[in-house]
Amino acid sequence: MRSSIFTLLLLTVAALAEEHWWQHANFYQIYPRSFKDSDGDGIGDLRGVMEKISYLKHELGVDAIWLSPIFKSPMADFGYDISDFKDIYEKFGTIADLENLAAECKKQNLKLVLDFVPNHSSDEHEFFKKSEDRDPDYADYYVWHPGKLLPNGTRAPPSNWISEFRGSAWKWSEKRQEYYLHQFVAKQPDLNYRNEKVVNDMKDVLRFWLEKGVDGFRVDALPYLFESLPVDGVYPDEEKSGITDDVDNPAYLIHNHTRDLDETFDMVYQWRAVLEEFRKTHKTDDLVLLTEAYTSLNNIIRFYGSGEREGSHIPFNFEVLSNTFKESTGKDFYDNIMRFMQALPSNRFANWVLGNHDNKRIASRLGVDRADLYNIAINTLPGIAVTYYGEELAMEDVYIPWSKTVDPAACNSNPKDFLIYSRDPARTPFQWDDSVSAGFSTSDNTWLPVSPNFKKLNYKLQLSVPRSHLKIFKSLLRLRKQRTLREGSFNIKLIGENLIVYKRELPEVSTIVVILNFAKATQNINLTTVFTGLPLRFEVITSSLQTNYVDGTIVDRDIVILPAEAGIVLEGSVKYE
Repeated sequence: MRSSIFTLLLLTVAALAEEHWWQHANFYQIYPRSFKDSDGDGIGDLRGVMEKISYLKHELGVDAIWLSPIFKSPMADFGYDISDFKDIYEKFGTIADLENLAAECKKQNLKLVLDFVPNHSSDEHEFFKKSEDRDPDYADYYVWHPGKLLPNGTRAPPSNWISEFRGSAWKWSEKRQEYYLHQFVAKQPDLNYRNEKVVNDMKDVLRFWLEKGVDGFRVDALPYLFESLPVDGVYPDEEKSGITDDVDNPAYLIHNHTRDLDETFDMVYQWRAVLEEFRKTHKTDDLVLLTEAYTSLNNIIRFYGSGEREGSHIPFNFEVLSNTFKESTGKDFYDNIMRFMQALPSNRFANWVLGNHDNKRIASRLGVDRADLYNIAINTLPGIAVTYYGEELAMEDVYIPWSKTVDPAACNSNPKDFLIYSRDPARTPFQWDDSVSAGFSTSDNTWLPVSPNFKKLNYKLQLSVPRSHLKIFKSLLRLRKQRTLREGSFNIKLIGENLIVYKRELPEVSTIVVILNFAKATQNINLTTVFTGLPLRFEVITSSLQTNYVDGTIVDRDIVILPAEAGIVLEGSVKYE
């Protein structure tokens, strides 16, 4: 039996600094269109979220909810194209609804985090219209360029840059007679962060919503914030990647001029300073900044801060998400964990995320049999956990045909290839029960179709049976409240190719052992050959559905038998002598 060992001693939080609420939190991402519809129009809304506060806080036990964009928008990209950063999309509700939600969250001790979408606005935003009209105060508010004049007299885009949604990242404005940059859909013009007014206005957006009672922000699409400056008036082309011959595919180019520029990190540090200033002047609880960047591990770590400048509290760890697949072995997952843990700066907190609105659901992407295993992992590893709505039920992707596809990433492709790009399957309505539209809405015409399996996979059913994905998840979140997972040491071992075992221990409190079996076969393990000084007996806290262990069962430390692709969490309090 080959073994690879890594031990990390996590000092108690009190020994490091004052404990902050977000350091060990589970953040629950809500896609508002799909969580709960309160008025029967087939679209989820803020009042629907309000209806489920008790479920989120007291039943599941999450610490914070993060809402995907809720701001005023023509919905060309379902809320990421914002026409007013200081107003609410009418189908979601009003500013008063948001204030009521924030107040109720505070009453229930549930933190509320909003999306902050700083890279671009909608082309229907008042400021873009002024910029297009060359209003002196807004002329350079967006990224404009006259383009290249070709020898034949025609005009071409300023550079070969490609949009994330395929095709040129430049669009011609007849009114202004110039091109504007859009790194996403054409209706999302990029803001110009080299303009001080843009920087100050977007900081004011943060302050505006903080005044409404929110507890922080998740920052969207950070790598695209800045782009290289023109050289002699010309934007530099990007080199071919060699990955694909599809000239409209963003993977066709190496994006060294349009992603991850140094100025981006400085901007994050400035936003953190805004939050800290607000916290001090308003004497609020900790405010939190989460950042989204699909980028290198080195860049993710840079978002934490630099020297004396603080950055993101939680730069999303996509090292695990981006490198975990259905066929991943235990060694693969172990390596993904260790890359992040070894890169993590001292006095910073790890975070674990495996699902969101831009990726297939865990059960569909990584396997239904492993859904519990991955929920066990992200909720027992040290640090912060992020849960995408419905993952507590092991909800699956829903097939959305081309005729009903609405995601622009897919609609910009073709009927043959659209499923490669579509994010609709992971954004379908939450499956609450077996009634009309799975209890999400009283309407049978929802913005995306409800899963056809909702009568067999829903919250109400999983609550009623002795063991379910939901009940496993709830057990995990109860366990997260205990001191051992918050303060305890972390000792992880890889055994062979497919067995991961780690111990979380806090002297005089308890020892928690987590076993993750990635093999397709049953594995036997003698825990005394893995760790010394274990308790004589362990209690089963929770385990994957296929184990058939009953929570509360007492097991011996010598032999643990696991079925294929399952996890188990054990806790003991009496030391072995």
